[in-house]
Amino acid sequence: MKKRVSQWATVTVFCGFLALFGVLHLVLPDRTFSPVENRNLSQFPSFSWRALREGEFTSDIEDYLADQFPLRDGWMGLKTRYEWLLGKREFHDVYLCGDVLISKITDTSRANSNLDYVRRLAEKTEIPVYLGLIPTAAEIWGDKLPAGVSRFDQRTYLDEAKATGAEQVDMYAALDAHKDQRIYYATDHHWTSLGAYYGYTAVAEAMGFEPEPLGEATVASDQFYGTLYSTSGVHWIGPETIERYRDGEGVTVEDVYKEEPHGLYVDSFLGEKDKYASFMGGNAPLYIVRNPDAATDETLLVVRDSYSDSLAPFLADQFAEIHLLDLRYYRTGVAGYAESIGADKILLCYSVENFVKDADAVYIAQ
Repeated sequence: MKKRVSQWATVTVFCGFLALFGVLHLVLPDRTFSPVENRNLSQFPSFSWRALREGEFTSDIEDYLADQFPLRDGWMGLKTRYEWLLGKREFHDVYLCGDVLISKITDTSRANSNLDYVRRLAEKTEIPVYLGLIPTAAEIWGDKLPAGVSRFDQRTYLDEAKATGAEQVDMYAALDAHKDQRIYYATDHHWTSLGAYYGYTAVAEAMGFEPEPLGEATVASDQFYGTLYSTSGVHWIGPETIERYRDGEGVTVEDVYKEEPHGLYVDSFLGEKDKYASFMGGNAPLYIVRNPDAATDETLLVVRDSYSDSLAPFLADQFAEIHLLDLRYYRTGVAGYAESIGADKILLCYSVENFVKDADAVYIAQ
C-alpha cells in the first residue's frame, strides 16, 4: 500500500510539474532575444504542408519550445553549476579557469591558406604590409587552463607567419611581457583596453615610431558581461569594467553605410548587452577614423576583426586617417583598395582564433 501511495505521489508531482510549466509557457510572452546568451531566440514557425512533410516544421517547433522554455536562463545556469560540481571545466568550447573564462580554438581549417594569402599580398603590392596576429588568452594565459587539455599551438603558428614576407608585429612578446596584468577580459574573448595598448606598442616598434604614453584610465562601464559569459552558461562570474585611455577629442569616425559621423566611442551601447561595441560602434564593413591632430599625415589601412575596435583609439595618435576594413562585410581586394585611398601602410590585424578560420581572408590576396 505504501509503495502504491509513493508511486502515485511521484506521478502527481511529475504531472503537476508538467502542468505548471505548460501554463507558464502559455501565460508568459515569447521572448525575441536572450541578453544572457546574447542571441535571438526561435519564434513559433509558420506552418506549411511542405515543411511538415520534410520535417522542418517539427524541427523548428523543437527549437521554439527549447528557446521559449519558462525560466530558461535560470535552468541553464543551474545545469552548468551542477556539471561544475561534478568536475567539468569545459562548457560549449569555453574553459572555466578559476574566475576567468578562456575560449578554445576549435577550427583551424584555413590556417595555412590564410598565411599564403598574406604572402601573395606582400609580393603584389609596393605598400609596406605588416602582419599583427594577436595571440588569445589561451596562449598567453595558458598556465590558467585546466590540466591536460589540448590546445592549438599559437606560438608555433606565429613563427610560421614570418615566412609570409610581411613585416611582423610581435604581439606575442608585447602581451606576454605583461601577462600578469588584466590584458584580457574574464568573461569575453577580446583583449582589454590595456591589452590593446600593449598591442599598439608592438605596432609602433614594427613601424618605427614612438608610442604615446598609456595615460589615465576612465571607466566607461562596470557592468560588462562578455560573449564567453553568454555562450558558456557560467553565470556566477561577476561583471567587469571597460576602460578607456583616450578621450577621443577631435577624432571623428565615419561609418561608410551611415550618413552622420560619430566619435571614437558610441556610449549608447553601454546600456546594452554588447558593451564592447561602444568602441567605435561595433562591427561594420568599413570605418574611416580621422584625427587632424595626429603625429603624422599618413593614411593607414587596417584589415581587421573586432580586436581592432579597441586598438584604433591608440593608432589615431599616429595616423591622420585610418581605414578599418572588415572583409567579412566589405569584400574587396586589399591591394587595390589600399592603392585607391593612397595608403602609406597596410596592417593585417586579427586574433589568431579568428584568422585561422576566416573564409573571407581570401580577399587579402586579391
